[in-house]
Amino acid sequence: MDVIAQHGTVLVVIAIIFGLYMTWGIGANDVANVMGTSVGSGAITVMTAIIIAGIFEFAGAALAGGHVTRTIRKGIIDPGPIANNPEILVFGMLAALLAAGVWLMVASTRGWPVSTTHSIVGAVVGFAIAGIGIEAVQWGKISQIVASWVVSPVLGGTVAFILMTSIRRLILNTDNPFLSAKRWGPAYVFLVGFIISLVTLFKGLKHLNLELSVPMSFLVAAIFGLAIATIGWAMINRVRIDETADKDYHFASVEKVFVPMMLFTACGMAFAHGSNDVANGVGPLAAVYGIVQSGGEVAQKSALPLWILLLGGFGIVAGLATYGYRVMRTIGTKITELTPTRGFSATMAAAATVVLASRTGMPVSTTHIAVGAVIGVGLARGIGALDLRVIGSIVVSWIVTLPIGGILAALFFFTLKGIFT
Repeated sequence: MDVIAQHGTVLVVIAIIFGLYMTWGIGANDVANVMGTSVGSGAITVMTAIIIAGIFEFAGAALAGGHVTRTIRKGIIDPGPIANNPEILVFGMLAALLAAGVWLMVASTRGWPVSTTHSIVGAVVGFAIAGIGIEAVQWGKISQIVASWVVSPVLGGTVAFILMTSIRRLILNTDNPFLSAKRWGPAYVFLVGFIISLVTLFKGLKHLNLELSVPMSFLVAAIFGLAIATIGWAMINRVRIDETADKDYHFASVEKVFVPMMLFTACGMAFAHGSNDVANGVGPLAAVYGIVQSGGEVAQKSALPLWILLLGGFGIVAGLATYGYRVMRTIGTKITELTPTRGFSATMAAAATVVLASRTGMPVSTTHIAVGAVIGVGLARGIGALDLRVIGSIVVSWIVTLPIGGILAALFFFTLKGIFT
């Protein structure tokens, strides 16, 4: 307790620096793979991706992410034994932020799309074992997270495969694919608006004092979906057939129809990621701030002040802008060749799966879903369309994320404890 009274301000400043570093890593890695399908398919530029991420990550976090974050990440450790030593939790959360930030930076330099959620979970577990004891870890929760290594990509891949198959049947394999694309395009855009608004309403916008019944939520989501579809219809109608390009590639004009549609899926995916992951990324920072502000009280939940959310958003956009291109390249070009139709299927599938999972409380990873969706799109053309060597290296990076995060956090925890006590 004396440590918090003496060094409270210093600890909060360190938490802000580490929090910025960690959210920079989220931007360079997590958000980069979220936007990678849109950039890799050629539908949007890197600059457009940065602008979309900046707006819709904030919107997702603010509207659907809520203003309360779990201090003890997804309930994976029991803080009871350290209730009288809150400085242990402060050191642990600082160590977790730094450990996750370091691993995300290393992974980003290699172009590996790893999970922010799993990075911070591994780091918190590492600190808990080092600072409290192995019995403090809720191993049942960890087993759920390990299961999500399989569940997340399979879910994302299945939805993407179904979407890509529907596009082939309804558009690409018809007598006039271009007209079919213009006919069905608004329906696909409607799905984007409908699903994302429906799940946002289902989650309950409690902090906006807005809770609707299930039928009313469906109605509002349908109205929102129709509004988005109308905008999409107007944009799609401006696309003209390009006969010269069609000579080189039969579906060139069809792909052009899907370019404006990709804008909607990119916005939807950024919103879905913001609602699911941004608040999680700054959770340890909120925990440190809450403990210092309360004079040492350890709570399972802590308020998430607007300035922390804004700080997280700034770090994320900076990470995407400065270093995100490496992971974007992996997701967008190395797993399988993406075109706007394939990119649309992958991004739409990933966004839908993320928001549905966040509604049901499944411990899934945005990264794993996005990668699985790209693989699902590739499988729609056959296993030969996938680069299995790249997929193998990605899977290995997923497996080592938890233990590396834990080892780094334990080292940083002992270092911080030695400095301040």
